[in-house]
Amino acid sequence: MNEYDVFMALCMGVGLSAAAGFRVFMPPFLLSVLVRADTVEIDVKGTAFEYFDSDIAVFLLGSATLIELLAYYIPWVDNLLDSIATPAAVIAGTGMTSMLLEGSTDPVLQWSLAIIAGGGVSASIQGATVITRGATTMLTGGIGNHAVSTVENIASIIFALVAILLPFVAAFGAAFLVAVVVRKAINKGRNLAHSEGPPS
Repeated sequence: MNEYDVFMALCMGVGLSAAAGFRVFMPPFLLSVLVRADTVEIDVKGTAFEYFDSDIAVFLLGSATLIELLAYYIPWVDNLLDSIATPAAVIAGTGMTSMLLEGSTDPVLQWSLAIIAGGGVSASIQGATVITRGATTMLTGGIGNHAVSTVENIASIIFALVAILLPFVAAFGAAFLVAVVVRKAINKGRNLAHSEGPPS
């Protein structure tokens, strides 16, 4: 891979990581299908990611994707899933980004980028969805969570597809979302600090 290919692979990884922040299994499933169909060319043979290029991986990830999409429509189960999905999203984002960079960079750089860019993006977006769902649960008793789940499902699919077709656009969109999340977190921290006032 030349530098441009490495950059685009990183962009694709970041875009897929953003999608994993919304739904954990959708992006790995789509990537596995494309790797299996040789649409996305990644040399995974002899690596830790070799299982991705197999029919069983496509079947298992496809089944997990369907279950995850439907489970988020069950009241209160969606909140339970969030506690599991948060670390899983980080693992998925890190793993997909690392796989896309496999063999193209130094392993230390490969995993550093995967953890910081891939895992960081997934963690930020997943954290924002957890907060949103928690707030909706408190305000509507869980009734409004169906709308939130639908938006997340659509966002995951769109981000995953755009990451494959237009990696740079997906990476830019992911960076924008993370910036919004970070800004809101900073503003919330400032508001809390101001509300508490100076120590007496």
